[in-house]
Amino acid sequence: MCNKIKLIVAITLYSFISLVSIAQPSKALDKSNQKPNILWIYVEDMNDWMGAYGDNTVETPNIDYIANTGVRFNNAIMPAPVCSPTRSAIITGSMPTTLGVHNHRSSRGKNSQIYLPKGYKTIPELFNDKGYQTFNMGKEDYNFNYKHNEMFSLDPITDNLKKFRANPRGVVQKGAKFKLSELDSNKPFFGQIQLEGGKDKAKAISKIHPNDMMDKIPPYYPTHPSFLKAWARHYEQIAITDMRVGKILDELKENNLLSNTVIFFFTDHGMVLPRHKQFVYEGGIRVPFVVSWLNGNDKLRHHGAVREDIINGIDIGTSSLALAGIEIPDCMEGDDLFARDYQFKEYTIAARDRLDYTFDRIRAVRSKHFKYIKNYFPERPYMQAQYRDLHPQKFPFMSAYKKLYQAGKLTPAQAAFMSETRPAEELYDLVNDPHELNNLAKDKDFNSQLLKHRKILFDWIKVTGDKGQYKEPDEGIADVIKRWGDNCISAECVNYRKKDSS
Repeated sequence: MCNKIKLIVAITLYSFISLVSIAQPSKALDKSNQKPNILWIYVEDMNDWMGAYGDNTVETPNIDYIANTGVRFNNAIMPAPVCSPTRSAIITGSMPTTLGVHNHRSSRGKNSQIYLPKGYKTIPELFNDKGYQTFNMGKEDYNFNYKHNEMFSLDPITDNLKKFRANPRGVVQKGAKFKLSELDSNKPFFGQIQLEGGKDKAKAISKIHPNDMMDKIPPYYPTHPSFLKAWARHYEQIAITDMRVGKILDELKENNLLSNTVIFFFTDHGMVLPRHKQFVYEGGIRVPFVVSWLNGNDKLRHHGAVREDIINGIDIGTSSLALAGIEIPDCMEGDDLFARDYQFKEYTIAARDRLDYTFDRIRAVRSKHFKYIKNYFPERPYMQAQYRDLHPQKFPFMSAYKKLYQAGKLTPAQAAFMSETRPAEELYDLVNDPHELNNLAKDKDFNSQLLKHRKILFDWIKVTGDKGQYKEPDEGIADVIKRWGDNCISAECVNYRKKDSS
């Protein structure tokens, strides 16, 4: 047995009230003894630029519907700014650094397998144990050894659905469309429907002109056409995603599942631009997160219909268990966000470690008003060699960014992210500096906040045993070199090659 490691060391007591419209549940399906279905609409690479969050650049009626009939979280922080460690964390209910699944796309080679602690069950396995039907339509991307058939009872291999095939990176690709009508109506379900979000290549249904983004793009990016185009395209992808959410809602309604299904809508991290995805600034780790349950919104709204408290993505899985009446295992770090006695977090943690062939270690403490960032490799640039460099046509903003920097055509705010080194510590006042531009780590007026957040991180590392503090095993580094070859120029790969050749 393992003892539950809490991420909270203090409680902040604040409350709020917000009025939203409440859709009435279907009385025909309102059975008090009926277990709820749990559905995660899980989206890739997307920020919260939608109506529910006050941005009406594109219409998002379906996402807004989930928010307006349920609960909207304004400070949902993901445990990592990239997909696989975040997905590994949410499906296990614990921080990736606690379980050793923090390095992006790890446990993919024969000799570098990572196993969860003996007896540790994932969220879907716990649902299986309680008689739920479980399925995942699309991407998995978990950094640990697992058997798909043990996690998901409605496995495509055994249920006449198109087989999900893993690509060389170990990311499960989308199979045939799953028909909710194929579910056993006598059993509740726990399911995931994965949407491509910020990676969606579909034609725009709400065309956004890049020039209209001049006043929207944040000051840490140059107003180069490639950046404006990427910003505009993200809005288009949000509109596409909302359309896809609408189709899911329609399918739930058509199969009389809408009223008694708890719908979670959230994204794994922020959009693709370089200071968003893969970094622990707000654009990378703060995501849209809305939950609705027409038959049980009274259970969801114990703490309000709009919540300003800080939550961590690992709370999604554990809250799902609790809403289904399933006990949260002691060894899971996540909480039940909807419990009457839930205690608001004073802070939460986010972590960046190796990403593909880019070796790094960054930790962030996100409190209500401040963000503290610890860079463990300050001698390395923010923009180390990375996966975006390999796809110049897909990511034209990368070469544009470098050229503008070399030509001295960037503002100080834009150039800072391209510098050859970085500060060991960063501290930002999120209330007065939402873009995180003014580093207060050396400002004497904020020394007390620096010391406070530094101690929070130190204590968290000690209590949780943050495995990012240890060198990645040689087997893992060997896999990185095998997959990425000479693209890996980090010291870890260089030293491994020297050792391997001796």
